[in-house]
Amino acid sequence: MSDQDKQKQGDDQPEVNEQAPHEEPEIVEEDAQASTAEQELAEARERVARLEKALAEADLRAQAEMQNVRRRAERDVESAHKFALEKFAGDLLPVADSLERGLSTLDADDPTLQPAREGLELTLKVLLDVFARYNLEQIDPQGQPFNPEHHEAMTMVPAPNAEPNSVIEVLEKGYLLNGRLIRPARVVVSKAG
Repeated sequence: MSDQDKQKQGDDQPEVNEQAPHEEPEIVEEDAQASTAEQELAEARERVARLEKALAEADLRAQAEMQNVRRRAERDVESAHKFALEKFAGDLLPVADSLERGLSTLDADDPTLQPAREGLELTLKVLLDVFARYNLEQIDPQGQPFNPEHHEAMTMVPAPNAEPNSVIEVLEKGYLLNGRLIRPARVVVSKAG
């Protein structure tokens, strides 16, 4: 081989040697960048999946909350319809009480009081019919066991002929409007001897 050929070969060789180390770092660097990009992409996909899951849960919670709000509003409207007359009915209760007291004071055996008695009975009946039409129910617990949810004990007296803790006298009848207590029945309760 001539010197020229050797030099050519020598010139060629270092070029190959110089390029090879130069190319490898680029490939390693490209692989590292690709690996980092893939890792970042995987992390981004994971974050997106977490965010989608969180959004789906938030959407479900929001829908459930809206449903609860709607139900509450419907219940409030229904309650307002059912109990709109509560104050008015409460104001009419003394009228019914007065009519009943008036009837109790009129002697049923006195023929001269019979027309007045009949008039009061009819007026009371009309009033109680109107109460019934609007679901205002009278509580008359005479002879029943005392119920603290619907009765108010004004006094307790010994009553040997009655069961202990039963209503022996109704001083004032109670009333329920659509099942809600407007006024408890005021009663006298028997106590054990």
